[in-house]
Amino acid sequence: MQPQSYNRASIVALLLAGTFIAILNQTLMITAIPPIMDEMNVSENSAQWLTTVFMLVNGIMIPISAFLLERFTTRQLFMSAMGIFVAGTAVGAVAPNFEFLLVARVIQSAGAGIMLPLMQTVFLLIFPVNKRGSAMGLVGLVISFAPAIGPTLSGWVLENYSWRMLFYIILPIAIIDIIVAYFAMKNVTELKNPKIDVLSIALSTLGFGGLLYGFTSAGNNGWDSSITIASLVLGVIALSWFIMRQLRLKYPMLEFRVFKFNIFTITVIIGMIGFMGLIGTETLIPLYMQNMRNFTPMETGLVILPGALIAGFMSPITGRIFDRVGGRWLSVVGLTIITITTFFFTNLDPTTSFIFITVVYSIRMFGFSMVMMPVTTAGLNQLPNRLIPHGAAVSNTMRQVAASVGTAIIVTVMTSTESFASQNLSVERPDIYGVNIAFIVVTALSFIGLVLSFFIRKTSPEEENEEQQQENS
Repeated sequence: MQPQSYNRASIVALLLAGTFIAILNQTLMITAIPPIMDEMNVSENSAQWLTTVFMLVNGIMIPISAFLLERFTTRQLFMSAMGIFVAGTAVGAVAPNFEFLLVARVIQSAGAGIMLPLMQTVFLLIFPVNKRGSAMGLVGLVISFAPAIGPTLSGWVLENYSWRMLFYIILPIAIIDIIVAYFAMKNVTELKNPKIDVLSIALSTLGFGGLLYGFTSAGNNGWDSSITIASLVLGVIALSWFIMRQLRLKYPMLEFRVFKFNIFTITVIIGMIGFMGLIGTETLIPLYMQNMRNFTPMETGLVILPGALIAGFMSPITGRIFDRVGGRWLSVVGLTIITITTFFFTNLDPTTSFIFITVVYSIRMFGFSMVMMPVTTAGLNQLPNRLIPHGAAVSNTMRQVAASVGTAIIVTVMTSTESFASQNLSVERPDIYGVNIAFIVVTALSFIGLVLSFFIRKTSPEEENEEQQQENS
C-alpha cells in the first residue's frame, strides 16, 4: 500500500495536540487526589491508583503499539486512540463513585498509550533523516512540558473549581482534535497485516504489567512485600517467555532484534537512565519540600514549572542542533550538566532556599533537554524504516519500566537510609539525610549515562548492519 499524499504540517499539529493532552493526563490527577479522597471517601493508598493505573496501562499498551501500527492505518489508529481517550475523559467527568473514576483512567490510558509511539513513528517516516532532529525536538517539547505542567495546572484549577473541571477542560480539546483529524489526517505508515497472536499479547500484558506493578508496589510497600515479590516473579517469567516467543516468530508482535543495532541499544540505556533521574528527582523534590519543609503543593509545582518551560522551549532548538552535529556531543554536554546539578541536590538542609531549588532544577532541565530526544533520535536513526515502529515501542517501553524501577529504588534508598541514620548516626534530620543519599544514587546513575554517551556515533542502518556482519564473522 502506497502512502497517500499529505500535508505534513497538519499531521504534525494533530499528533502534537493529541499526544500533549494524553501525556498531560499522566500527572494531572496527582494534585487532585486529596479532594477526591474527601469526596469519595477513599484511602490514600486507593486514591494513588488514579495515577498508578494510568502509568500501568500505558506501559502495557506501548509494546502492543508496534503491532497496531502495522495492522491499522495511521488515520484509523489515531482516530481510535483519541476516541478511546475521549470516552475515558467523559466517564471521568461524570463518575458517580471511585470505581467509575478508576475505570475512566484505565480507558483514558488505553488510548494515551498508543499516541506517543504513533507520533514518533509517523514523524520519523514523514521527515528526511537530516530533519529528524527538528521533528523529534517537537516530540521532546511534549514529553518534557506536558507531565511537568500537570501538577501546576491542576493546582490552579483546584483552587478555583472542582476536580471534575480537569476532565471538562481536556474533553473539548480532544473532541476538536478528532474532528479536525477526520478531515486532515492521512495514512503514512505501511500496513503489513500481521496475524493477531493472542498468546504474545497476553504474555506482553502480564510481563510488562507485572514488572511495572511490582516496582510500583516496591516503592509503596517495600521489596519484601508478598505482592511486590509475586508481581516481579510473574513479570520476569512472562516477559522471558514473551521475548523468546518473539525471537521465534516470523512476524513478531515486538521485534527485539532492534537490540542488534549497537548504537540503538546504547541510546535506550541512556534514555532509561535519564528518565530514572527525571522521575527520581520529581519524586524527591516534592517529598523534601512538602513533607520535610512544609511547602504547599502549589509552591512545589512552581519550583518545577520553570524547568519544564525551559525544557519545552529548548527541545525544538536542540532538535535543530542535532540535525547539524548529531547526538553525541549534545548528550555529553547535557549529561554533564545533569550530573553536576544533581550533585548540588546532595547537600540539602532545613534552610535550603526556594530559589536555590528552582534555579538548580531549571538548569538540570536545561541539560535534560539536550539528552532525551537527541539520544532517542540517534538510536532510531540507526534502524531501517521497517523497524522504526518496533524501535519506538521498545524505547518507550523501556523508559516506562525505568520510571517504575527508578521510583522504587529512589524511595527505598531514601527510607532505608533515613531509618539507618535515625538509629545509628547523630544527624540532625535523618529524613533530609535520606533524601541527600538518594540524590547521590541519581548522581551516580547520571554519571554512568555520561560515560555511555561518548559511545554514540552517527551511522546509517546499512553501516550498522555491515559492522554487525563483520562482528559475527
